[in-house]
Amino acid sequence: MSDVIIGIDLGTTNSEVAVVQNGIPVVLTGEDGDPILPSVVGLSDQGKLLVGKPARNQYPLFPERTIKSIKRLMGKDEKIKLGDREYRPPEISAMILKALKERAEKALGHSVNKAVITVPAYFNDTQRQATIEAGSLAGLEVKRILNEPTAAALVYDPQQTAGLHVLVYDLGGGTFDVSIVHWEQGIVEVLASHGDTQLGGDDFDELLLNHVAGQFMTEHQIDLRTDRSTRARLLRACENAKKQLSDFAFTKVEEEFIAEKDGVPLHLSMEVSRGDFEKLIQPLIDRTMDSVQKALNDSKLSASQIDRVVLVGGSTRTPVIGIILENLLGRPPRRDINPDLCVAMGAAVQAAMIAGSTVGAVLVDITPHSLGIKTLDPSSSMYGERLIFTPIVRRGTPLPVSRSEVFRTVTDHQPRVEIDVYQGESENLRQNHRVGMFLIEGLGKFPAGNQIVVQLDLTLDGVLKVSAREKATGLSKQIVIDNALETMDSEERAESANQLDELWRDRFQDDLGEDSDEIGDESDDDEGLEYEPNEAARPMPMMDVGPREGQREAVQARALLEKADRLRTKATSEDQAELDRLMQNVRVSMEDRNWPKLEQASNALADVLFYLEDA
Repeated sequence: MSDVIIGIDLGTTNSEVAVVQNGIPVVLTGEDGDPILPSVVGLSDQGKLLVGKPARNQYPLFPERTIKSIKRLMGKDEKIKLGDREYRPPEISAMILKALKERAEKALGHSVNKAVITVPAYFNDTQRQATIEAGSLAGLEVKRILNEPTAAALVYDPQQTAGLHVLVYDLGGGTFDVSIVHWEQGIVEVLASHGDTQLGGDDFDELLLNHVAGQFMTEHQIDLRTDRSTRARLLRACENAKKQLSDFAFTKVEEEFIAEKDGVPLHLSMEVSRGDFEKLIQPLIDRTMDSVQKALNDSKLSASQIDRVVLVGGSTRTPVIGIILENLLGRPPRRDINPDLCVAMGAAVQAAMIAGSTVGAVLVDITPHSLGIKTLDPSSSMYGERLIFTPIVRRGTPLPVSRSEVFRTVTDHQPRVEIDVYQGESENLRQNHRVGMFLIEGLGKFPAGNQIVVQLDLTLDGVLKVSAREKATGLSKQIVIDNALETMDSEERAESANQLDELWRDRFQDDLGEDSDEIGDESDDDEGLEYEPNEAARPMPMMDVGPREGQREAVQARALLEKADRLRTKATSEDQAELDRLMQNVRVSMEDRNWPKLEQASNALADVLFYLEDA
């Protein structure tokens, strides 16, 4: 068995080692049962080498004798000091690889001396040679350097025969790359690749650190970033908070005795919302999306020609990334295999193929349908309201799972909210399956916008716990649903949904008629529910709503533009030119979110439409 070939993901932040056992790729764990080895190297007080968790744990206290993110320096002619010696990047990487090699040998019970090691697709030859050198220094014969996107594609279905175009979005701790690959007959060809070796989850941590440190500075006039040890402690706390925000709408950045002022110890305890965090990192996410578009351009493929989107790297757990990618590419990304582990598993698949072994597909338990609640469409206003489905746990999420989102009330002093839980993929409630409902009553007398945190906890057995909490008071209620994963009705429900859709479209078009004052006023009489204007239980998704300012103007403007399109044929060529100019003014004002200018442009367009209607 000494000829076994292991697969290694040598990552910037974390590394893993995997092997194929009984035809299935398995990530090997350490003595603590954790499959992830932090890519951190350090020296203890006694000068003893530390690799992995011990090195990471000492970093907040002794950053001067700890090295992290060495992957960013691979291929560079630089040296890093550790203790009394200086090391080249391949030598530091070799320490990590040696730790993974020993982990594999302990798990397998025999020696290991061959490996497939993954690298980013955009790594140049110098960086790849540095990786091979690191493997050699660790006592490993590197049988192949494998592109990370290729590894990620392989692990989803090693025996894929049909031709597919797969976009792999890989956002790790220290690097980002996006690749478009063609996958057919077990061969994965990289068509295009773009990325940034200086962009990753570490940069998300830095942005959050600066945000928290800035707030602390304002409150206490102390900059937590000036002392290396204090800064390292804060960075660790921010990293933990970032991870929490992947699943929950709020978290706290907390560190006791973080500073001292006038002899009095100061503690850090600051709440951060997912929305605030996403605003901080939005410029970095935009940079990744620019790379996605460049990769599409280089591959000469359109978004509609991408058959599958795969997420790789722990930082892709940030929910907004999946949402933006789905909006851009028109399909939900695959995340059913742990994004932290799938590259190592793919490396093991390639290693087994080199060794002549047959590899089967990885089996995971995932949510077959999205789960969420009924909410008010953010674009609803004085013209009417439309109720929609807002997902909280998205289809394809590995089980078990816990997710929360923030919603808000829509009326002042709203005394209750109704949490109406649905399963499905359509924004249209009538195409989805209702799985349960409950009320949370006795809310505080707050203005509209009172925050309600809704959390879904789903087990492997399909038991769903839905809880809702008023953030300001802590008032909460929950319900347990035992059959949340049951298969939805098929042909009969599809036919019924199509009929309802047809009726709904007809009604919606009538509502938009020239004499109508309502847009999309949806009712749920078929479910026996009533909504009273002053007591309606209608939370709205905070992440989708944006500022309430301008909603009325925007809805009115859209209605005017639709009316203008219908009436344009009645206008003379001269009037059509004027109408086109006014419509463009409305569109530009909407895009700029200039609400006063939008109102003026809408009024000017409404005046022209008034005369056209009478013509």
